[in-house]
Amino acid sequence: MKVLITGGFGLLGSWLAKALLERGDSVVALGRHDSRPSALRMEGTIDDVAVALVDVRDRHGIERTLTEHAVDTVFHLAAQTLVGAAREAPAETFDVNVHGTWSVLEACCARGVERVVVASSDKAYGPSRQLPYVEDQPLAAAYPYDASKAAADVIARSYWRSYQLPVAVARFANVYGGGDLQPSRLIPETVWAALDQRAPVIRSDGTPQRDFLYVEDAVRAYLAIAGALDSPAACGEAFNAGGGAPHAVLDVVRLVLRVVGATVEPDIRGAGTPAGELDCQYVDHAKLSRLTGWRPEVELEDGLRRTVAWYRRYAPRPPSRDGEPSTVGR
Repeated sequence: MKVLITGGFGLLGSWLAKALLERGDSVVALGRHDSRPSALRMEGTIDDVAVALVDVRDRHGIERTLTEHAVDTVFHLAAQTLVGAAREAPAETFDVNVHGTWSVLEACCARGVERVVVASSDKAYGPSRQLPYVEDQPLAAAYPYDASKAAADVIARSYWRSYQLPVAVARFANVYGGGDLQPSRLIPETVWAALDQRAPVIRSDGTPQRDFLYVEDAVRAYLAIAGALDSPAACGEAFNAGGGAPHAVLDVVRLVLRVVGATVEPDIRGAGTPAGELDCQYVDHAKLSRLTGWRPEVELEDGLRRTVAWYRRYAPRPPSRDGEPSTVGR
């Protein structure tokens, strides 16, 4: 395939680019002019990836990129992904996540792209008593980030029904692994704290439960969905993928500390679940398994061991904030 990955400099985009290159596909990574392709540098991956510095909201710039590289497959991963930032600046989040999605879809329609996979999120489901989430339940997003992903999700699927663009939506659990350079997210912050023998700070009481999907399992799921788009059975559909079970935040933090061999204890500073977040989220991936045979292969502890090894090799210190070490944990 000739592939464009929007958000190609991020955690998932980097690993997806690596997998595509290893099987012989050509890859273009789309990022903004201020993007830092740090994660793509692992094992020389960036040397084999074409880079297009185009804002995801620039439809005409995306069209030019699709044409210049004769792209037939698009993975739309670019987004503002931070829940806290979305709460503080919802308009910017809606602009990037919703406007950006329809810009990509319009460009794909104009250039006759053969398959498009759009990253949604398990957050699009919102608060629900029905767990695990299944694809046919209503999207009931309650907070800005969640709403932006739900809106993009619905828009993307409409392009199959209205314009016959072969598109599917990926609603994945929390993807983790080496290459996440965002110091506000749970696993990278905890790993960095553990490597420095600092107590990771938890900004809840540690009881909220999340579903964690190792990045290489997520990549295999994206490739499975893209392959399924050669059949109308996958077009216009949404697909869940997750690790198979929820895990409490405190349990995940303690597991990271054990994997690292740190002697510190978590610093629990919160009470209950933080504002704007849900008590428990996890997904049922049976639909994707039935269609493609995909299942998660990497258990949480093994995934964390691989993640810690990546940070030890490539990123032993977190990005600084105004010259100061990153604070940790949530």
